[in-house]
Amino acid sequence: MSDAANPQPITAAILVIGDEILSGRTKDKNIGYIAEYLTNIGIDVKEVRVVPDEEPEIVTSLNALRGRYTYVFTTGGIGPTHDDITADCVAKAFGVTIDVDPRARAMLLTRIKEADLNEARLRMARIPAGADLIINKVSAAPGFRIGNVHVMAGIPSVMQAMLDEVAPTLKTGVKMLSETVQSNLREGDIGGPLGEIAKAHPGVIIGSYPFVDDRGPNCNLVVRSRDPEKLAAAKAAVEAMVVRVRDGLRRSA
Repeated sequence: MSDAANPQPITAAILVIGDEILSGRTKDKNIGYIAEYLTNIGIDVKEVRVVPDEEPEIVTSLNALRGRYTYVFTTGGIGPTHDDITADCVAKAFGVTIDVDPRARAMLLTRIKEADLNEARLRMARIPAGADLIINKVSAAPGFRIGNVHVMAGIPSVMQAMLDEVAPTLKTGVKMLSETVQSNLREGDIGGPLGEIAKAHPGVIIGSYPFVDDRGPNCNLVVRSRDPEKLAAAKAAVEAMVVRVRDGLRRSA
């Protein structure tokens, strides 16, 4: 639901829940995917938090983030085991009850036999009161959304399917445009003049990203803006600056 006329950016936070992420046993693959996905549809990810499977940490973080940003996306902690407490924590944060949701139970039964729907599996059908379900086409167990919070699985393939379901319902802002200039210079060579360009071009974000190639230290200069004219002007200034600095270094060599 693009809202190009809305001058205010649409913002988001990602809350990753799980002891296994903090211990290093599981390497997170969701943060980068969600951030890129949301950026591509015009939503700015402003904050990422990783918290353990502990109720006070989850509830406190969730309440802080949902009051600060347009949307919050959580991953992890909605499975069948005792430490999957995300749904309970979300219910507590919103001050609502939680119980087995008949809609979620019916979804589970599309993949699980009634006889196999034990207490552990039924945990995946416990949904806070008033929440809408997020369909899971991969393994049936749904996520849910309540208020501005979207609760999704930690398994990357399932999370990605859920995000595809959620995306059409989201408000989106004007997409951030980006241009990259490879400087063939070291960051120390261009730090001063790059800062001056940034000051001279409000409404444009300019970043320097160093790397090493076969010629030695190098850096890419990335220019971002929602305004194509401002973007073009800032990129031209960066390109001109790079040429000046290279010429100056050659003359002094």
